[in-house]
Amino acid sequence: MLDLKFIREHPETVKKALASKGETADIDEILALDTQRRQILQKVEKLKHDRNEFSRKVGQLKKEKKEAGEFVEKTRLIGQEIKQLDVDLKAIQEELNSRLERLPNLPHESTPVGKSEADNVVVSAWGKLPEFDFEISDHLEICERLDIVDFPRGSKVTGRGFPVYKGMGARLERALINFMLDLHSGEYGYREIFPPFLVNRSSMRGTGQLPKMEEDMYHCERDDLFLVPTAEVPITNLHRDEIIPIDQLPIKYCAYTACFRREAGSWGKDTRGFQRLHQFNKVELVKFTLPEESYIAHKALLKDACRVLEILGLPYRILELCTSDLSFAAAKCYDLEVWSPADQKWLEVSSCSNFEDFQARRMNIRFRRSGAARPEFVHTLNASGVATPRLMVALLEINQTEDGSVIIPEPLRKYTGFNAIKRDIL
Repeated sequence: MLDLKFIREHPETVKKALASKGETADIDEILALDTQRRQILQKVEKLKHDRNEFSRKVGQLKKEKKEAGEFVEKTRLIGQEIKQLDVDLKAIQEELNSRLERLPNLPHESTPVGKSEADNVVVSAWGKLPEFDFEISDHLEICERLDIVDFPRGSKVTGRGFPVYKGMGARLERALINFMLDLHSGEYGYREIFPPFLVNRSSMRGTGQLPKMEEDMYHCERDDLFLVPTAEVPITNLHRDEIIPIDQLPIKYCAYTACFRREAGSWGKDTRGFQRLHQFNKVELVKFTLPEESYIAHKALLKDACRVLEILGLPYRILELCTSDLSFAAAKCYDLEVWSPADQKWLEVSSCSNFEDFQARRMNIRFRRSGAARPEFVHTLNASGVATPRLMVALLEINQTEDGSVIIPEPLRKYTGFNAIKRDIL
């Protein structure tokens, strides 16, 4: 959530930043509501002062055994007026909060301004794109030939976008998850968390999925719980309404969850195979930092996600997202993309975002500096470390051989228990 004081003091800056993100919001109406709210608060404060004075006068008159009816009536009328103003204030505050909740985060000043994903900036690339001296298969053909992922039966059991991993495919998926968890927790100092896969409405609101993106979420109406769209939601909410001791910062968590997304806005996009799923697996990285350290932590977070791809030998590139391609909550974001040789295109496997204090304000996550009277909001960051579906696309396509098998990258072999997937040994 944006700081209302900042909006009040810099309305034109906020309008310009929101416009660069492709967002429209009536900032003037928000400021008008804020003015009404403050005027009512001032009026209530004055009325309470008057009521106290009249009450004191009533007490004095009664002590002197004099008639106090006039002041008793004035006290009663003021009480009624305060009660009505409290009703008005509640309505204005609810409307103001509703509008503030729907305002996205402002882009960081270093984020490139752009109108579409075409304006994203390629920051760097790693690895050599593979070359083949035989006709290659795409990941769907490989999965079918090796019988390792079954999309038709997943559709039969649940619906489109819910794959069934089979045999060595299931073991490979599990190996990727365990490899990434061990890497981040063992080498990079993240504390592993295994969170719930269902979260309440407050948690979804805290990280910014609600209220704006509710249609993209799977909702269990009876219990008013949501299937997690990412582990970022339960992990970041671990510290909701807490003041974190400053000596515990930074906090670094990693976690695996299945992720569930309706992808309501994905019509017309490539939904073949692993390209766009409603249920998928992902290892997530989350950080809580001091404000002055968050952009250093952001670069380190990006590096940690990149290491997954480097260790697996998968070529990737880093995109710096432009203002209009940022998520609702992000101030700055980098995407990691791996190469699909069959489709000859880059596929996103991770978004690495700095939310600054946007989520912390919504969740009231704070810290207090030594000697400071008031606590401050932490900065929160997250990155996929990484999501498995498109990772699987690159891994299968890049490591395929002419005889139709797939070579398993050496770092994964201790997790899979095999060096290659071949049709004749399934």
